[in-house]
Amino acid sequence: MGAASSTEGEREPLIFPPNPETSIQPVYSRVYGRRWLVLTLFSLLAFMQGMVWNTWGPIQNSAIHAYDFAKSDIAVLVLWGPVGFTPWLLFMWLMDKKGLRASLLLSVFFMVMGAALRSVPVPDLQLRRWLIHGGQLLNGLAGPTIMSAGPLLSTTWFAPDQRATATAVASLVSYLGAACSFIVGPLLVPAPNDTTRVMVARAVVATDTQINHIRDRIQLVLYAELGVVAVLFAAVLFYFPSRPPRPPSVAAASQRLRYSSSICRLLSNFRFLMIALAYAVPTGVVAGWSGVLDMILTPARVSQVDAGWIGFWSVVGGCVFGVAMARFADSIRGMLKLILVLMMAGASLASTWFTLTCLTRLTHLPSTAATLYTSCIVLGIFINSSVPIFFELLIETVYPVPEGITCGVVTFLGNLVTGCLLFFLTFYTTEVLSPLTKLTPGQCMFTYLTVSVPVPPSNKQKGIQEIRQVRQQKQKPGADE
Repeated sequence: MGAASSTEGEREPLIFPPNPETSIQPVYSRVYGRRWLVLTLFSLLAFMQGMVWNTWGPIQNSAIHAYDFAKSDIAVLVLWGPVGFTPWLLFMWLMDKKGLRASLLLSVFFMVMGAALRSVPVPDLQLRRWLIHGGQLLNGLAGPTIMSAGPLLSTTWFAPDQRATATAVASLVSYLGAACSFIVGPLLVPAPNDTTRVMVARAVVATDTQINHIRDRIQLVLYAELGVVAVLFAAVLFYFPSRPPRPPSVAAASQRLRYSSSICRLLSNFRFLMIALAYAVPTGVVAGWSGVLDMILTPARVSQVDAGWIGFWSVVGGCVFGVAMARFADSIRGMLKLILVLMMAGASLASTWFTLTCLTRLTHLPSTAATLYTSCIVLGIFINSSVPIFFELLIETVYPVPEGITCGVVTFLGNLVTGCLLFFLTFYTTEVLSPLTKLTPGQCMFTYLTVSVPVPPSNKQKGIQEIRQVRQQKQKPGADE
């Protein structure tokens, strides 16, 4: 397939022979046109993984009536996503040793099996609920690779001036899939009408008919998701190379640490742990918060459809804004920290606004649908758009640790926070709006203060400077003597 021309700096050989007469050949970088196909396939997989994960939250009222779920069951269905990160070390080892193709094939296989398990139309409701839970768990097992491999893919296939943009697309598209489930679910699955359940036989028949209709519509959504995931599995099986024939940049061709050394380096790097914690707390809270947004906003008299639109626009806005900020970071180097500080400052203000809007009984401030929707959407935009910027900053901090391992650790921490939040919602399902609205401003402010701490230059910047110095020394006359 075609290849795009690289920059002048990238065309410099990565290995200079000490003598022109030696047999060692220089290694040149090259950017291939097929990288867009690889990014598209990966993005579609991430999109469907996020959509399958968030199937039940936006239609929780319909699912409760159709399958006799409790509200705690809906929280558990979303919880299976973070639980799927439990064997994250195994997936990171597979990605590091066997490459992106092998780890991605295993993840897509879990997605196909999970989507198929959820779609089995058994009449026994108890068995059906167990199958749905099992399917959600299998889909969650695909999360460690899908949510962590975006920066590895961008470094392996893309030039430095496109890397942050590719990372943003690959890491944010799973959030876009979750956002689309906010629209697809409520639009295709009708909300129940509890007023029809009265002590009249005729009304009971009408209610049973409505429940059967809701089940049929949910089954249609499950079949559609299964079909798309199966097609993507066949596409990845047919073509998805782990890496291009030639590296696109110096960073892609450089030597990386071994798996065990990488884990030790990450756990002993205080700066990395601070940034990872700053990433995990807000993104983990907002991810769990958005997965049960309908349940959370019900006390504020927000309908299932309106909650779906709020979740949709908050995530879509975050994806668009995140790609724009990543493109800006590609064009202006050294601005990652400043961009994060501004994003977290905006998130802190938006979350405070949302909290004051919801707690009208304490603040006595006017609460309207416009203020509630706007504050919630702006909060989602700032938090979700910060994900690729965090990834790029973390990778630069711990270079030369492999990108997949670095992002695997931080996504595990983020899902750990999400799991703790959803575990809380499982046993505390009444009046969940108040404690969560009080928690959100605090975690945003914590992240803002954390990323504002002055830090020295990153390891990646130092490493590239050392490589350039070695190049210059080897190019000097008489350097081989």
